[in-house]
Amino acid sequence: MRLAVIGAGAVGSSVVELAADYGHSVTAFADSGSAVVDAAGIDTDAALERKRTDGAVGSVDPSEALSADYDALVEATPTTLGDAQPGFGHVEAALERDRHVVLANKGPVAERYADIRELERESAGRVLFEATVGGAMPVLSTIADFDPRHISAVRGVLNGTANFILSRMATEGLDYEHVLAEAQDLGVAEADPTFDVDGTDAALKGVIVANVLADDGTEYTLTDADVEGIQEITGSALELAREDGRTVRLVAEVVEGSVRVGPRLVPENAPLAVSGTRNIAQLETEHAGQLNISGRGAGGPETASAVLADVGRLE
Repeated sequence: MRLAVIGAGAVGSSVVELAADYGHSVTAFADSGSAVVDAAGIDTDAALERKRTDGAVGSVDPSEALSADYDALVEATPTTLGDAQPGFGHVEAALERDRHVVLANKGPVAERYADIRELERESAGRVLFEATVGGAMPVLSTIADFDPRHISAVRGVLNGTANFILSRMATEGLDYEHVLAEAQDLGVAEADPTFDVDGTDAALKGVIVANVLADDGTEYTLTDADVEGIQEITGSALELAREDGRTVRLVAEVVEGSVRVGPRLVPENAPLAVSGTRNIAQLETEHAGQLNISGRGAGGPETASAVLADVGRLE
């Protein structure tokens, strides 16, 4: 399949790097200020090297990537809230050309899900977005396989940065600010970690799950989520939890149409007590009981694998 990749961060670059391993070609690749386009397939190594050395993937305007020859658009620009632009506009442009779309960007399906589905209904293209929830973990495809009507709840630890911080605080007895600085030094946390530590990132993933589970046409956005972050968790609180055989994790829950995110006490040996940057999602199914899906919830190659799995589903 011919891919146009919009976004040259860790995920977009990894999709470009790995596409050939999955049997696909990249005919367009764009960052925020430039693009490279070739209907016969771009030189991916050259484009990635140019991005590393010159800060630009190509020499033409990014808009040319949207009008290039491709079968599926991979939208991997940073998540934005509210109108979800420019990601939503990229999705719209592709669907209007009857092209498929694979999203790594959470914004369009967390903030404008109904609009995305309406555009999809009017197009010959499809929209898939496995990579928006849990990185490499097949959360959304598992929901689809079991049928959303037979899943009563989803809960999980869905942000690696917050989980790393809480794990280190509990294990080493360190305070929040110390561990946050450590996470930033290691590249586990962004320079501005707000989305991760205040629960926004996990809430967006919860909202996406809620939209997928809804069978009555209800649309969920971030404003429908009850969100609390981890900034106020203290080392002493974690120590008290440990004395009781428990720990604290930032848990996202989608139950009966509600989306809640916040620190929760969980038994130290429970599946939800994953450590480090690992994520886990628990699906409560009608006929198969509880399913646990655990793995790497972020990272360039990991998330790119979910993007490329979606591309494979479109073939």
